[in-house]
Amino acid sequence: MEIVTRFAPSPTGQLHLGSAHAALYAWRRARQAGGRFLLRIEDIDAQRCRPEYAAGLLEDLAWLGLDWDGEVRVQSEHLAEYEAVLAGLRTRGLIYPCFCSRADIAAAGSATHGPEGPVYPGICRALPDEVQAKRMVREPYAWRLDVGRALASVAQPLWFHEQGAPRRCAPARFGDVVLGRRDSVGSYHLCVTHDDWKQGVNLVTRAVDLLVMTEVQRLIQAVMGWPAPEYAHHALLTDSEGRRLAKRDHAVSIRALRESGLSPVQVRALAKFPDPG
Repeated sequence: MEIVTRFAPSPTGQLHLGSAHAALYAWRRARQAGGRFLLRIEDIDAQRCRPEYAAGLLEDLAWLGLDWDGEVRVQSEHLAEYEAVLAGLRTRGLIYPCFCSRADIAAAGSATHGPEGPVYPGICRALPDEVQAKRMVREPYAWRLDVGRALASVAQPLWFHEQGAPRRCAPARFGDVVLGRRDSVGSYHLCVTHDDWKQGVNLVTRAVDLLVMTEVQRLIQAVMGWPAPEYAHHALLTDSEGRRLAKRDHAVSIRALRESGLSPVQVRALAKFPDPG
């Protein structure tokens, strides 16, 4: 089977070395196997994403020597697809509107913590339909996956393959995760899982800090009947003090390295990858 990988950055800033490392890793896995490498712009966060950053990402990747197959998928151009998935899940009774703020959840005093922080205690899970309808008119809300019902609707146990090795999933420990919001159609979990299926991605490569999130996404795949890709989570690129390179920590950008006079070959070396030529 032809390998299809992808690189899916969010345009909330300039491409930095850590992201370049992830892009090069996915690109190399596809090209070495004679497969396809796809590019996706994950820009559903309208408040933080900027078109100029998206344009800069494409320019920097091309400068590094990366090529991709087909058109770039831009998530904001496909909101209707995510709305359709949420509508289907709602019809099946697998999601519900949640009106809780972070303060409400904290005040509930849930002592359970999961991989993403405090586990939602299910405050809104059993609200009557008429109460939900009235509150949805006047209050902000999020769509939460009823994890208990979702698990009951699929075959157990759930597994995924990490670098060829099977790993068992325990998505219940995340609680009822958010799959969408009133003001932003889909959450990361929903959109990334949908798009990997839609684009035919069968090898998801990404940094190891996202490994645990695979369990929630595997449940979504099972609920929707989407095939599970293989996964390959690679090490994070870190600085001299062992800290991960991230935009929020002002990691050095590819643009800055370009402007300093470095060549693509030199920057690829900094990103821990040899010259692709």
